[in-house]
Amino acid sequence: MTLWRPTGPEELALVEATGWTAWPPRLPDQPIFYPVLNEDYATRIARDWNAPRSGVGYVTRFEVRTDFLDAYDVQQVGGETILEYWIPAEDLDALNASIVGRIEVVGEHR
Repeated sequence: MTLWRPTGPEELALVEATGWTAWPPRLPDQPIFYPVLNEDYATRIARDWNAPRSGVGYVTRFEVRTDFLDAYDVQQVGGETILEYWIPAEDLDALNASIVGRIEVVGEHR
């Protein structure tokens, strides 16, 4: 399944350091990892939230095995296209092990 993640420059640098294969551990105040289900929603977050906060917002895309995602419910957190998964921080290693291919940057907003 294709997922997207809006991210700022600090998180993106950590992803790059893994060879574009994994998401970094969550910070203590980040108990959940939130990948989103469509590029438009990721773009809005990167453009409207990440860019003003850190000067640039990136949209990333990555593939995850569906058998991993089957354990989680899709969360609708706004309109009908505002969809995301809520992956607990302690499950991030399993998510990373379920990524197929590389994490790629598909958008940049300044």
